[in-house]
Parts: sequence; structure tokens; C-alpha cells
Amino acid sequence: MEILYLLLPVSLVFVIGIGVAFWWAIFAGQFDDADAAARSILEDDDAPPPA
Repeated sequence: MEILYLLLPVSLVFVIGIGVAFWWAIFAGQFDDADAAARSILEDDDAPPPA
């Protein structure tokens, strides 16, 4: 039973940390253009430059 006094605050700190990281990611623009990487692969021009 005493282990709960350690595990509950530790898990609460983890949950708050994950929530803060997710909140920061949302407002830092991490999810603004999620499909840009997928489009960059399709739009990539592999042709050699003209000589």
C-alpha cells in the first residue's frame, strides 16, 4: 500500500508532462501542415539537371 504514495505522484507528473508537451506542440505549429512531407515525396523531381 505504501508504494501507491510513490506511484500516484510519479504518474501524475508524467501525465502533466505529456499534457504540457502536447499543448506546446499544438501551439508551436507542429500539426499545421501534416501532409507536407507526404506531398514532398510525390513532388520530388529525380531528373538530373540539364548539362
